[in-house]
Amino acid sequence: MSGVHRIWGAEISPYSIKVRSYFRYKDLPHEWIVRGPDNMAEYQKFSKLPLIPTVATPEGEGMQDSTPILEKTEARFPEPSIHPGDPVSAFVSALLEEFGDEWGNKWMFHLRWARPADQDSAAERIAATMAPGTSGDPLAEMARGIKDRMVNRVWFVGSNEQTAPQIEQSFQDGLDLLEAHLASRPYLFGGRPAFADFGLWGQVYNAWTDPTGKGWVEARPQVAAWCQRMLTPKSEGAFEPWSALEPTLLPLLAGQVGALFLPWSDANAKALAEGREEFSVELASGTWTQKPQKYHARSLAKLRERYAAVPDKSELDPVLERAGCLAWLQA
Repeated sequence: MSGVHRIWGAEISPYSIKVRSYFRYKDLPHEWIVRGPDNMAEYQKFSKLPLIPTVATPEGEGMQDSTPILEKTEARFPEPSIHPGDPVSAFVSALLEEFGDEWGNKWMFHLRWARPADQDSAAERIAATMAPGTSGDPLAEMARGIKDRMVNRVWFVGSNEQTAPQIEQSFQDGLDLLEAHLASRPYLFGGRPAFADFGLWGQVYNAWTDPTGKGWVEARPQVAAWCQRMLTPKSEGAFEPWSALEPTLLPLLAGQVGALFLPWSDANAKALAEGREEFSVELASGTWTQKPQKYHARSLAKLRERYAAVPDKSELDPVLERAGCLAWLQA
């Protein structure tokens, strides 16, 4: 189909629905393709790695990794922009987008595989996606295999006996902070979705599709409404100035990004650089111990490059300092 992007993904993938939400907001013609055995050969033409989402452009270019997909597409189709005009909001939005992708994924992935009800729900949905039309004992057997495999992979996001309570408390606190902020605006930066909305929403929405996460999100009606809104986001007004956002957005930035995400990211990057098999770091939530994660070191490097590229930091630095983020970005 000429002029149509194709998106291979799955509803249960937070990064896939993040990209789909973006394409819906930009009103870009696209085809949503649930990756499965019937379309695997075509999918593999555009994917260097066996990951979703994968996007095929109308020109035949393959794109992977949700953040670069949004950035490349935004460069080609800049209106309506997902980047606030003022430099403070623009950088904070990018920082929260990365926080959603990296730390928010800990919330979602841990919660999905921590309790039997969530494990069973997710495993059944993944099995149904992998083998459309399968039912009964074959589907149940496939779901059991997925459940056994995934429950043993929670270490990948740093979930273990020590960190599990910290992850769950961070999610509960994050939902409370989002509830307060979204009480007076439809999106994180005002009347239209920003870069941050897409990254953070993908994780929260996917948690909402699981039994435990559904209860947690629906206990915060403003967050639940945002989850629904972001499925097909529309502009309802302008971005707000940072002065209007700061009273309720700075607490999220300080309590989650400055106190947890960035110090964890820094410790993770240092552990990789030093070739360590495991690292521990003192966070505001307590001692955190896990195996280092390679991708997250690259994401921190990108954040620091983005910060360094801001030409005038005179307004931005005081905000980042108040949020406890500045030192980690200057490192």
